[in-house]
Amino acid sequence: MAKQVRVVVDRTSPVPLYHQLAEQLGAAIASGELQPGDPFENELTLADRLGVSRPTVRQAIRELVAQGLLLRRRGLGTTVANRRVHRRAELTSLWDDLERSGGRPRTLLLSHGLVVDAVAAAALDLPPDTELLAVERIRLSGDQPLAVLRNWLPPPLTTVGREELETRGLYAVLRARGVRPSVAHQTIGARMPTAAERRHLAMKAGEPVLTMTRSAFDPTGEPVEHGAHCYRASAYSIEVMLDERRS
Repeated sequence: MAKQVRVVVDRTSPVPLYHQLAEQLGAAIASGELQPGDPFENELTLADRLGVSRPTVRQAIRELVAQGLLLRRRGLGTTVANRRVHRRAELTSLWDDLERSGGRPRTLLLSHGLVVDAVAAAALDLPPDTELLAVERIRLSGDQPLAVLRNWLPPPLTTVGREELETRGLYAVLRARGVRPSVAHQTIGARMPTAAERRHLAMKAGEPVLTMTRSAFDPTGEPVEHGAHCYRASAYSIEVMLDERRS
C-alpha cells in the first residue's frame, strides 16, 4: 500500500500548485520518508485527498519522473526510483558530490601502500620507476556501495595516511595539504565488472559499471593524482555542460 505523504497546498501562493506538490513530494523522497521501490500514491487518490485537479497531480508526477525520482511502468504503477548520484564533469570528488547532494559518504579502505607502477607513473608524466602511493577504496552512501576507487599519488603526497582517507574525501585531504588540482584529463566509459568489483558493489550478474580515469595536475603542471574508478551504473550519472563557442 502506498504511503500518504503530508502535503500542504497554498492556493494564495504564486507558485503553481503542481510545483508545490512536486517540491514537497520530492523532499519526502530525498529525506528517506519514501524509499526506493516504495509504491507511490496514485493520481486519483492523491488528487481527491489534496482537493486539487487530476491534471495538477499528473503534472507534478511528470516533474518527479523527469528528475529521476519516480519510475512509471505500464501495468506496475508508479514507484520511487533508485537513488542516483548525479555528478558534473568537473574537478570534484565523489565524497564532495555526495555531501553536496545530502548523501552520507563513507569509505571502506581496501589497500594502502607504496608501489612502482609504470602505467600510473606515465599518466602522471613521471619516470616509470617513481614510487607512488596506491590506494583502493569502496565509497558508500550510507550503507549502499557506489564505487570502487583506485588512486595513485606522487611524491610528496605518498605520506597521505590511512585515517585521512577513511574519514574524508581525497580532494579534501589534498586541499588540507595546500594542493589544489586545476586541470585534468578524464575519460569516461563502461564495461562489465570483475568478480571482485561485483562483490564489492553488491551487483547482480550482467550489470555493467561506469568507468572513469583521471590524471590531475596543479596550476604549475605538477602531478596531483591518477585515478581509475568504477561505479554502479544503476546509481550514478555524469552531467556535462556543452557550450557552443562562436568566433
